[in-house]
Amino acid sequence: MSAALHDTNVGAMRAAGATPAAGTRALRLDNVHAFYGKSHVLHGVTMEVRPGEIVSLLGRNGSGRSTTVKTIMGQVDGTGAIAWGGQELLGRKAYEIAHRGIGYVPENRDIFPKLTVHQNLMLGEKGRRKGAAPRWSFDDMYAMFPRLKERQHTEAGVLSGGEQQMLTLCRTLMGDPDLIMIDEPTEGLAPKIVELVAEYLKELKRRGVSVLLVEQKLAIALEISERCYVMGHGRIVFEGTPADLRANAYVRKEWLEV
Repeated sequence: MSAALHDTNVGAMRAAGATPAAGTRALRLDNVHAFYGKSHVLHGVTMEVRPGEIVSLLGRNGSGRSTTVKTIMGQVDGTGAIAWGGQELLGRKAYEIAHRGIGYVPENRDIFPKLTVHQNLMLGEKGRRKGAAPRWSFDDMYAMFPRLKERQHTEAGVLSGGEQQMLTLCRTLMGDPDLIMIDEPTEGLAPKIVELVAEYLKELKRRGVSVLLVEQKLAIALEISERCYVMGHGRIVFEGTPADLRANAYVRKEWLEV
């Protein structure tokens, strides 16, 4: 993405709404185990996302990354402790967790194909927490991704993969989360769209939204993250800064390279 395009879009987005102070809630997992029936998938995962930071969860396919975010979101049975702002999440329903300020963008771009772009965003708006001051508006979404504004009256099912990814992200943001968990947002996208998504993940941080990014593209994760976790066989095998991970050839070769 050109610098001019980035400055224009981000500048319009910032003009559309004031920047709130960063949230004060942290997400903390302690010794989390998760199961699909009798299959033991997560083995004692401990990690955290601090207020206002971008954290990447890396690893090969099947390492347990997606299961981790699904367990946080109440979609997979787990044991241990998952605290959000000091409140336990394990055992709660997904909608209860969402109402507490956690947004989730799944890998499968879970749009409503027969509804228009604008109608999809309206559904996100209806999911806002009661009493929460709106952080994001329709104008914000259309300033962030002008292509969605151009297609706001188009059925979502005919959008390209990149456009559907934009829409899923924006619909989740309309619920005003303090933390957003995004599973493989750049999978299958053109390089220009990948760069666009990366730039706006940084903008979420500027707006006070914490980000837990599940990603395979190491370059993107190292560019935008403050800390990284690497998973292997359902366990955390590395925790550190992007600089730490760049310097650790063993971890990259053993747990990330294919």
